[in-house]
Amino acid sequence: MDILEKANELANEIAAFQDDDEKIAALNEVRAILHKASPLKHHPVDLVQWVKSEYIEANEYNPNAVAPPEMRLLIRSIEEDGYTMPIVTFPDTDAIRIVDGFHRRKAERTSAPIHESTMGYLPISTIRDEKRAITDRMASTIRHNRARGTHSVDLMVNIVAELSEAGMGDAWIAKHIGMDADEILRLKQVSGLAALFKNHEYSKAWK
Repeated sequence: MDILEKANELANEIAAFQDDDEKIAALNEVRAILHKASPLKHHPVDLVQWVKSEYIEANEYNPNAVAPPEMRLLIRSIEEDGYTMPIVTFPDTDAIRIVDGFHRRKAERTSAPIHESTMGYLPISTIRDEKRAITDRMASTIRHNRARGTHSVDLMVNIVAELSEAGMGDAWIAKHIGMDADEILRLKQVSGLAALFKNHEYSKAWK
């Protein structure tokens, strides 16, 4: 029996399961096993799994806002086309945290047709570097959604403040979340916190 015949036999065995949750769990396990052999396994999208929505939690630092018309369009898109991209997550100590895709998760919780079609599951890919610092996770969220939606100025101010207080300089912030020096300076000015300027890297234009 060649490898494709074995794969088809396994698929038929799983299809014979009576319980859908058992089917999904088995398929997740099989995907994880096959993922180990993939030459592209360093890309999180190489392994997409279905996880119960209740186990997936938002992060506290996502500044991306979606206006009601765009949110309605997103819901309609998922209702009509299904999920076409996974929610990017990070395995936290007490939950699976969202790095990117909060509104795709919100759609499942808002729309009965979406919830019914996914049986309460959501497709996720996982950034697996458990040692990644919170500052790196925040930067990853900004990189994922900076070109989409509208960033809340207040939340962006908070993020820059948190990164600065964590010891990240302007050069680090600029490199990791795609801001230029003027943007960082403006957000620090909006904050009104003098402490944010103690290590500010002023250009010659300020002298």
